[in-house]
Amino acid sequence: MRTLRDVKIGQTAKVVRLHGEGAIKRRIMDMGLTRGTEVTVRKVAPLGDPMELTVRGYELSVRKSDAECIEVE
Repeated sequence: MRTLRDVKIGQTAKVVRLHGEGAIKRRIMDMGLTRGTEVTVRKVAPLGDPMELTVRGYELSVRKSDAECIEVE
């Protein structure tokens, strides 16, 4: 399983599935990261947390723990 955490800077991936339950999954969906959405990794902080993404035309910062809940292809 490949997660958003595995995507390198400059690469684009497509969201396949969201793992996690309850509030975490709801928060990720509210940020626009739903099935079929294209995500481009723009930057990653020096220690890997957070990641800056481009999603649906806007910039979004996501924690490493949240990125690991997002399965991509």
